[in-house]
Amino acid sequence: MARVIRGLDADQRRAERREQLLDAALELFAVQGYPHTSIEQICTTAYVGTKSFYEVFDSREDCYVALLKRTSERLEDTMIALAAAHAGGSEREVAPGLLSAFAHALIDDPRIARVTFGQAGGISPTVERQRRTNRRWAAGFLEQLWDAYDGPQSELDRRTRHGVAIGLVGGLFDLIADWLLDADLHDPNQLEDLIDDLTSFYITVRRGLITDN
Repeated sequence: MARVIRGLDADQRRAERREQLLDAALELFAVQGYPHTSIEQICTTAYVGTKSFYEVFDSREDCYVALLKRTSERLEDTMIALAAAHAGGSEREVAPGLLSAFAHALIDDPRIARVTFGQAGGISPTVERQRRTNRRWAAGFLEQLWDAYDGPQSELDRRTRHGVAIGLVGGLFDLIADWLLDADLHDPNQLEDLIDDLTSFYITVRRGLITDN
């Protein structure tokens, strides 16, 4: 019989330690930066032993990638639920709300913004692949939305639209990254300005895509 401690079996305790380590990593990476944060510091902050760290992650890089994945999974859940709740609405009605939710999910917790945009680039090829995976998901999400608004597409149109979706997502992320350079993350007016910029950019790209088709 599996040993139960505090009402948790081994798998549950491992999952709990994983969340503790990711929470600690988020705090430390945001404050100190990835290069200046050690595994030992993450473990101390999480009240988890180093041995337990290596039972969950292979390395500091692996921990960072897991943090990016957790952030993207939470964002994906938010966006999917919001899109489902507004299914059947017009793009003009739905898109601004989705872009606002997208911005708030990434900016409301300044630590997430710093780790996702301020540091992720250039850490390693593995981290960069995860960043690209996140962007591909976002592009696919947009393409599914556009399927509902635009109707059936030819194979050529689909390839064109896929490229536009990838570029649009990259542009949205770059707008956020650029905004973060000088933004006061606690100023709601600045966040609203960002959301307006994201919405304007989305509308401009979509207008061009629809016109070309």
